[in-house]
Amino acid sequence: MTSTPPAGRSRRAPWVTGIGYLIFLSRWLQAPLYIGLIVAQLVYVIVFMVELWHLWQEVVHDLAHIDEVTIMLSVLGLIDVVMIANLLIMVIIGGYETFVSRINIDGHPDQPEWLSHVNANVLKVKLAMAIVGISSVHLLRTFIEVSDLGAVNPRSTSGQEYTSEGVLWQVLIHCVFILSAIALAVIDKMSRSGARPAAEVAH
Repeated sequence: MTSTPPAGRSRRAPWVTGIGYLIFLSRWLQAPLYIGLIVAQLVYVIVFMVELWHLWQEVVHDLAHIDEVTIMLSVLGLIDVVMIANLLIMVIIGGYETFVSRINIDGHPDQPEWLSHVNANVLKVKLAMAIVGISSVHLLRTFIEVSDLGAVNPRSTSGQEYTSEGVLWQVLIHCVFILSAIALAVIDKMSRSGARPAAEVAH
């Protein structure tokens, strides 16, 4: 006597099952991408150390005449590198955990708090917030470097010419980043609140 498949489940052909397993295994194609991001993070570590060395040389070279604005811009540059490195860490760990394979570090004292409940929505919100932070640093550097709109600030570290239109576009883009992060957070909250009643009904 042959057993019949459970209700709601039909018997699949072996080739269909094989294609499904192949598609599922294709997630490992993303692993080299995350390894590449680790290499990129190493590059940012080198960039950070070089910028820190330049800052130290500038301070030691002319200790009697330290330019506070120049030091502030250099420190903001270091903060910018650190925030991008943090963004890379979230993408590497969160993306690998969400889309490739579980990282079995439960109970590890250094386990990130957010990793215990990471999913695609949480990851998108955290990435959006990180991008807003990076944009804020860039905007602050622009405000500090600009002395008069339409002229180059002689203290500018990049020598870039700032115009009123250029600064306005930076502010608008920053506002778009903020609105996008808020929208993602609201969507994530709505999806979690909608999942709770469904779970309660299931129980």
